[in-house]
Amino acid sequence: MNKAELKDFLDEKVLQYNTLDFIESDPVQIPHLFTQKEDIEIAGFLSATIAWGNRKMIIKNSHRMMELMGNAPYDFVMSHTEPDLERLENFVHRTFNGQDFMVFIKSLQNIYKNHNGLEAVFSKNKEINSMQKSISEFKKIFFDIPHAARTQKHISDPLNNSAAKRINMYLRWMCREDNKGVDLGLWKSIPSAALSCPLDVHSGNVARKLGLLNRKQNDAKALLELDTKLRELDANDPVKYDFALFGLGVFEGF
Repeated sequence: MNKAELKDFLDEKVLQYNTLDFIESDPVQIPHLFTQKEDIEIAGFLSATIAWGNRKMIIKNSHRMMELMGNAPYDFVMSHTEPDLERLENFVHRTFNGQDFMVFIKSLQNIYKNHNGLEAVFSKNKEINSMQKSISEFKKIFFDIPHAARTQKHISDPLNNSAAKRINMYLRWMCREDNKGVDLGLWKSIPSAALSCPLDVHSGNVARKLGLLNRKQNDAKALLELDTKLRELDANDPVKYDFALFGLGVFEGF
């Protein structure tokens, strides 16, 4: 395919998969449960954090997280007591456990009390075509409270050559306004043009088959290569192609 044909093909796939039907099998459904801004962004952040492995299990455990917080994430973050935190102790999703969950709640409280919330922290260091520095700075602030060293692995650092798939997916949910009811477009301070494609095994493999990516590893260097190509196809909304790459990989076995 030449560039024009590739763009037409991928644009068609975006239209196919960027629909309400996508929500029922994707963890993006979790932030959609809420209406208050802070509830949406906290629910989205926590469910994106555990978004690896089996998708049904991710969704099930994300619902469990919300239940443990009384289905009121912002209120829980801001006004939890020690006995409230103890309820989280037995939570586990793969290597994310109850101790990690407690640290995340305390850190989110610190962010809302002392840093004006998640949107303010992420938008502070945004660059024209990249959120990578912003994500790295976010991680520093996030772990600015007492925590076990093991918990740090649950937030990636792009400046440490990570593709930071889950945070890039979260930023797509929060910042991209798709007018289709999937991505929430809640944060107006970060433009879609600055977002990066959530790069994982599926999207990486499809991107290589389509000639959008040459690098073998799914790391920060590969993400930059993929982002550059996707911006050539749509500079204002490059991350929309996540729907095409993901759909082709997961639903079509491309």
